[in-house]
Amino acid sequence: MVASTATPSPTTRKKDRDRDRDRERPEREKEHKYPFKVVEITPPPRCLGVRCFPTNIHCGESVTIEGQAYTVSAVTHRYQLRKGRYEPSEKRLDVLSTGRYLLNLYLDGLLDKS
Repeated sequence: MVASTATPSPTTRKKDRDRDRDRERPEREKEHKYPFKVVEITPPPRCLGVRCFPTNIHCGESVTIEGQAYTVSAVTHRYQLRKGRYEPSEKRLDVLSTGRYLLNLYLDGLLDKS
């Protein structure tokens, strides 16, 4: 009997490489953070500076800035037309303090009931 050493086919190697890439993806996605201009929209509006957050941040998500808890009220991506192409110019997060956000939800519920 002759022992054969099987070399993996190119398709098998590709499947292994794709599987390894899928395992690494969640770790890489956590590392991708982009700068957002953060504005607390409770009157009067107050700029909280530029902070880095993941690109998939969305409304209702809770964030902590300088020890204070905030809830994202809106995410805005602004684009500017330059040389015939739209280019990103600003990413902005509108936030409310978590207490104020919950109070607004409660008051909106009361308004809908009446």
